[in-house]
Amino acid sequence: MRGTSARRRHAKHAATAVEAAENWSGDAPPNDQPYRGGFGACRVFVLSRHGQPLMPCHPARARELLAKGRAVVARQTPFTIRIKDRTRAESAVPGLHLRIDPGSKGTGLALTDEKKETDDHGATVTVRRGLISVELRHRGDQIRAALHQRAGYRRRRRSANCRYRAPRSDNRTHPAGWLPPSLRHRVDTTFSLADRLCRYAPVVEIHVERTAFDTHALSAGRTLEGAEYEHGTLAGTNARAYLRAKWNNACAYCEATGVPLNVEHLTPRSRGGSHRITNLVLACVPCNQAKGTKPVKTFLAHRPGRLAKVLQQVRAPLEDAAAMNATHWRLNAALTTLGRPLYAWPGGLTKANRDAAGLGKTHTLDALAVGPLDHANGDRIVRFPDQVLVAKATGRGLYARTTPDGYGFPRLLRPRTKQHFGYVTGDLVRAVVPSGKWAGTWTGRISVRARGQHSLATAAGRINVSHRNLRLLQRGDGYGYSVRLEAARSTFRKIG
Repeated sequence: MRGTSARRRHAKHAATAVEAAENWSGDAPPNDQPYRGGFGACRVFVLSRHGQPLMPCHPARARELLAKGRAVVARQTPFTIRIKDRTRAESAVPGLHLRIDPGSKGTGLALTDEKKETDDHGATVTVRRGLISVELRHRGDQIRAALHQRAGYRRRRRSANCRYRAPRSDNRTHPAGWLPPSLRHRVDTTFSLADRLCRYAPVVEIHVERTAFDTHALSAGRTLEGAEYEHGTLAGTNARAYLRAKWNNACAYCEATGVPLNVEHLTPRSRGGSHRITNLVLACVPCNQAKGTKPVKTFLAHRPGRLAKVLQQVRAPLEDAAAMNATHWRLNAALTTLGRPLYAWPGGLTKANRDAAGLGKTHTLDALAVGPLDHANGDRIVRFPDQVLVAKATGRGLYARTTPDGYGFPRLLRPRTKQHFGYVTGDLVRAVVPSGKWAGTWTGRISVRARGQHSLATAAGRINVSHRNLRLLQRGDGYGYSVRLEAARSTFRKIG
């Protein structure tokens, strides 16, 4: 009797929470007064008894359904429930809009609905509500660094104690539409997450921001017109002659003249520097060797005046803008295969909607602002989720069968199989440790070992857990999940 009473009190409390949230708590517009905007709880995905997507529900409603036994957990992350006594035909499903703000380092996705509302003057306006926000963090930089490292190992093997052979990359061809792996990754992961959201939610339209960056104007630092696009920085000259004229045939670091000068990278190539002219200076041989692979700020830290003069020519890198220009058409072509109407909107419209709503600058809030709103008629954004699901691309392991040392030589062998005792690296598990320093119940993602003593990542750090004490919650899917607050300032800087 005592347990039954407790369950009844919990169900009654959940129902009250649902009623309060849906009627007035900054979560949904009431029927008798206009909505003034705010944020509310991130909704929960709901599936029918046959696995078809229904309208997402409030977390309190999901807890009530689970407590009554009407629903079961279908997926842990993103949290999804499946109702056991309802079909798609028996439910009202008006549909949602998926809005995407692509980026180079990260992409924002937001599921929204739009409702008609009568304002104080009796006019009918459209209010847009953000129900679920997801921030996808790409790993294109890691892929590029890994490919550069692999190319270095291959170059050493082809050149050490051997005759010279031309690089193989110069005699290879690529099919039409080919993208480098680091760029293809951005398209594939964005499409994969959008496809997953379409399976969990009743998406009827997809809206994506499509912006082309003018890299020539960004490099010049001003707006260009007409024939100015035909004359770049090196028009009529070459890099060495341009640098000699710019630095008066002197070393940029010590101002030495009358000595041999080398072309020097301010940001070394080993640290991601490019061959862009704003990243090049002239340096004498002693300064060039002394700087090596140090950042210029470290090398000239004792000479702040000279450092300030050198940094005057540095411009913001264009890698992110170039990545967006190379991938936005391929992303749109991939999204059209989802079978939903696709609409592309310029970035200026997104900025105008975000400024009109007074929202911050994040990928998820930008995604919420993608698409047209008639502000003159009173249309507005009235809600955004207070929490954002962060999906960080982690990959699914390596093809390499050996672990190399710092020089590229094999150091140890990797196991041939990825699955050990039924678990794979990246699986979400629950560990019940019966005794010892880490006694208790822990939940997190594991890194498997062949001996069965797996490593579990928890909020308190990594612990070693035997496979006998683990229970699988969800198979790894190549992403690491976390949650951040939307209202708080995010440590993830929006780029691109």
